Amino acid sequence: MALTTTSATAPTMATTHRPSLRGDRHLFSASDDAIVMKQIQGTHTPDGRDFDVKPLMRVVEDGLRRASPTAVITQHASVELLEDKGHQVESIELLSFTIHRIASEISYKCSGSGNDAHATTVGILHLLSTFDWDAKVVLVMAALANNYGQFGLTAQLHAVNPLAKSIATLKQLPELLEHIEVLRPRLDAVNNLIKALIDVTWCIIEFNELPPEHMGAETPEMQVAVTHIPTAVYWTIRSIIACESQITGLIGLGHDYISATTEAWELSSLAHKVNNIQGHLTKQLDHCRRNIKEKQHWEAFQALERLFDTTHIDNMKILRALFYSKDEHPLIDGVTKKRVSVELLRRKIVMLFISDLDISHEELFVLVQIYNETHHGGQALERRYEVVWLPIIDRHHPWDLTKEERYNRLASDMPWYYPNNPSMIDPAVVRYVRQAWRFDKKPLMVVLDPQGKVVCPNALHMMWIWGSLAFPFTSIREEALWKEEIWRLDLLVDEIDPAIVQAIRDERYICLYGGEDVNWIKQFTSLLRRIAQEVRIPLEMVYVGKSNPKERIKKVINMISTEKLSGYWQDTAMVWFFWVRLESMLHSKMQLHDKSYGIPRHNHNHGAIVPGNFGHSAIVPGNPGHGAIVPGNPHSGHEVPNGLENDQILLEVMSLLSYDSGGHPWAVIAHGSLDLVRYDGRKLLECLGQFETWKDRVEFEGFLPALRGALEPYHTHEHCTRLILPGDAGRIKERVVCAECKKPMEKFVLYQCCND
Repeated sequence: MALTTTSATAPTMATTHRPSLRGDRHLFSASDDAIVMKQIQGTHTPDGRDFDVKPLMRVVEDGLRRASPTAVITQHASVELLEDKGHQVESIELLSFTIHRIASEISYKCSGSGNDAHATTVGILHLLSTFDWDAKVVLVMAALANNYGQFGLTAQLHAVNPLAKSIATLKQLPELLEHIEVLRPRLDAVNNLIKALIDVTWCIIEFNELPPEHMGAETPEMQVAVTHIPTAVYWTIRSIIACESQITGLIGLGHDYISATTEAWELSSLAHKVNNIQGHLTKQLDHCRRNIKEKQHWEAFQALERLFDTTHIDNMKILRALFYSKDEHPLIDGVTKKRVSVELLRRKIVMLFISDLDISHEELFVLVQIYNETHHGGQALERRYEVVWLPIIDRHHPWDLTKEERYNRLASDMPWYYPNNPSMIDPAVVRYVRQAWRFDKKPLMVVLDPQGKVVCPNALHMMWIWGSLAFPFTSIREEALWKEEIWRLDLLVDEIDPAIVQAIRDERYICLYGGEDVNWIKQFTSLLRRIAQEVRIPLEMVYVGKSNPKERIKKVINMISTEKLSGYWQDTAMVWFFWVRLESMLHSKMQLHDKSYGIPRHNHNHGAIVPGNFGHSAIVPGNPGHGAIVPGNPHSGHEVPNGLENDQILLEVMSLLSYDSGGHPWAVIAHGSLDLVRYDGRKLLECLGQFETWKDRVEFEGFLPALRGALEPYHTHEHCTRLILPGDAGRIKERVVCAECKKPMEKFVLYQCCND
């Protein structure tokens, strides 16, 4: 009799009460009220205990993603899950009771009628008051995974497992699954909300893992986050309760509940709110990470500064810092193309070739030749120094396939060492190279001694001028080489053209000339050849073009070749090398004078000789006939240091560069190596045109002395030209004086894009 009940008193599917979300709608906006947030903060009294929530959250995420009742679990898949050892969580034993208690509390609250979701959420927060915010939300997510997992597991296995079938019958799941298509919108809404909850939980966890030494609670970014994380935790727990209400409501309820659609809308609204919270937290998290990266880069930059300021027993710490210390084989041998360790460079002189990916073909070609002369020639066994390419990549643009192909093409031509992966070079290294060594666009060759100390900030100038003769490429060696030098044709042309070298040895007359005025070239070469024949001197003429040889110079060379006007350099690398050596002489000489006269070095970045970093060229008025010397400040009022106006090499180099900058034709006529006349091309042509008036002096004085005398009337005080210094002229001190009148020169800025 005790088992007998009447249908009037027994609860039916149609009359069973379940918690409603609709009664809580007013809290969707009111819960963010300051009073409610104060109530939430009041539940938070952490006791300082800390544990890694990530392993537990990984188990929770895996369980929730597999828990959908519509998932198909085969016997093979079941075995895989049983054998998966990735779900072992060390802290689960300590937390299992707390998780069970939360799961039971949520199930109980969601099973009764008139459930107040806000009150339930606050109650759970009180229950978890001693845990940190990330632990609170993970533990409640674990409770959801426990309850939803039981529901999903029973639904998935009831057709293949007798126990699951019995439990499913008690929960009336077979009837539920018969209407699965009708239920799908609601189940999809549950799964979408769970996905949003997983995302926002991971975001909260990641906030808690930010390094406190870089992002402490007192930082503005974290203060903003601290005000939003409790809100995120509150709405995550509240949404979990909504999911649990749906799961509980599905069990044992009839078709009336199955066909309801309002609940799916409620869950979608919660998912939208949680996604918005997660999006806001993600933006704040990204902002925090950017600030952390900036602080870490700054600290790494300062550590690199200290490293270079410290004396070491070898160069290993320096090289590992430059070339990614976490990789045992960060470099590739340019000859064998095999990956190698920086250990191969221990206690060797290391020359860091620093550049971007826009190295000119001419520059790389000449540098490889100089390197091979030392390493693959008669001195190969000595291996007196090693070169390592340090590519500086613009990190504002992503490393893509185009850049990778460009890098690989350049690296394939290099016989020295280079990084296996240039994108792994630390941003702090890039920053140090740009700031400490002032790299901008023009390549550098920084020399490190066997202890890793910088002994020359840029040895490229020395290499262009003297090649391997400049070894060990220190500033002391550079100064010693200049003391031995005088202005001579050998210095001007070096061994660029073996025919000129032989002509010097044979004591023949040699004329080097440049410019791009075709009419002048035709007149000058014709007139000089006729005069040479008349005075019976052996003459070789060679056209050396202009700096940065491009299409116009190639056309001039073709014209000279076609009309057989003179000799020329068909290979533009030879033309480029001639002019880059002149620029290198300028830089090397000016650095030497700065050092000798104690002129302070201003810490300007590369660029024009103007305050700031313009990255282009400067135009400086000068003297086309006699050249200009040293950049400077026309308004400084300082006296010109003694020695500059007496440095013949510097004056001659500046004059040749002035001709090139101003677009003037010019010529250097030499007899052997030491007897030279250098002059402006137009005035020289005019003087040669008056040859009949001074040719009688040639027989008594010789051709060059007679030419010098004939040029004296053309030497006037009226002069106006310009000197365009290359982009790294900021290394040179800021005073420019005229070589003719010794007065300060005006300074202008030139932005030039020359694409001929």
